[in-house]
Amino acid sequence: MTLNERVNLIVTDSLINEYDENGAVCIRQLLNKDEIELLRRGIDENLSHPSSRFKIASQPDDTGRFVEDFCTWKTNPYYKQFIYQSPCAAIAGRLMKSSISRLYHDHLLVKESNTKQITPWHQDQPYYNIEGNQTCSFWIPIDPVSRYSTLEFIAGSHRGQKWLMPRTFMNLEAKWFPEGSLEEIPDINANRTAFPIIGWEVEPGDVIAFHMLTLHGAQGTRENDNQRRVFSVRFLGDDIIHAPRTWITSPDFSKISQDIKPGASMDHPDFPIIWKSL
Repeated sequence: MTLNERVNLIVTDSLINEYDENGAVCIRQLLNKDEIELLRRGIDENLSHPSSRFKIASQPDDTGRFVEDFCTWKTNPYYKQFIYQSPCAAIAGRLMKSSISRLYHDHLLVKESNTKQITPWHQDQPYYNIEGNQTCSFWIPIDPVSRYSTLEFIAGSHRGQKWLMPRTFMNLEAKWFPEGSLEEIPDINANRTAFPIIGWEVEPGDVIAFHMLTLHGAQGTRENDNQRRVFSVRFLGDDIIHAPRTWITSPDFSKISQDIKPGASMDHPDFPIIWKSL
């Protein structure tokens, strides 16, 4: 089966409508064994040769570790092959209703077994240097992930394109927008039944796709859980423009401001177009 045949089989009108409505979808067994193996090898390479952006995102006294790295696709041949050859870019384009899928960045997230550090509820886009509505992120586990430790979403929270205050994950600092300039994210965990929370137990081969304004977060991992190795890749569509910030974004793309004018498309070698509609 060709890549286009795979994509046409998977991306139905129902899936596109679900993405539009909820801002997140789970696509079961999208990836084949070779694609999962590419990511395993890529993650091993990434952990063996971390970039300057690598960070530990858990407290020193945590019983496990949460580590992240960003933007290593240029030096990681396994990530690069996956990004260019897997169906993810084409599926992102279809879900975004865009004529292109432009790579934004890759992101490694690994939580060891028994990591207590949560991923607080947040939107992704306020941390970035972009504006527009056609966005799609993939959260791709290469280990089984329990319902407890999976990524969760507030269904429909992307609609209306409302931005909420981004804060650092460990210290909850307002490093990106001045205090009081954006509405705060509600305390979802204090009253979970009041919110339309969705999430899925997932296996290797499953992927979760979501809009960059959909509120999402995750618990830590439990003592009897596997380590949770996840590769995330993010795509931009037709309407996304450059929105340079006066602060350092996460990840830091400040150097591109000399190459891309404010309000221009993200046309730059760091953000190649991976897929175009026929």
